[in-house]
Amino acid sequence: MKINSATPAVSSTPGTGASRNSDAAKKAASAGIAERVDISSLSARLQEAGAGEAPVDTQRVAEIKQAIAEGRFQINPDRIADGLLASVHEMLGRAGKTA
Repeated sequence: MKINSATPAVSSTPGTGASRNSDAAKKAASAGIAERVDISSLSARLQEAGAGEAPVDTQRVAEIKQAIAEGRFQINPDRIADGLLASVHEMLGRAGKTA
């Protein structure tokens, strides 16, 4: 995710403090005041760990797209169900260890 220095748009609903925050952001932007964002050390380490890796295997995605286009892609519902169940078991196992 990229973070740029542009001021984010804030929508406001009457009766909320969002309009005051939006006005303050506009004043700060017009005055040339920059906002500062600090992230935790854990977030910084996670960003560093994933910086060199592609989150998606683009070659595999291209192969799957080609197989779909040619009508060769077959869905195996048993394999999908097994994978989902394995994920749930893994998540429940972790939740039980941290609680």
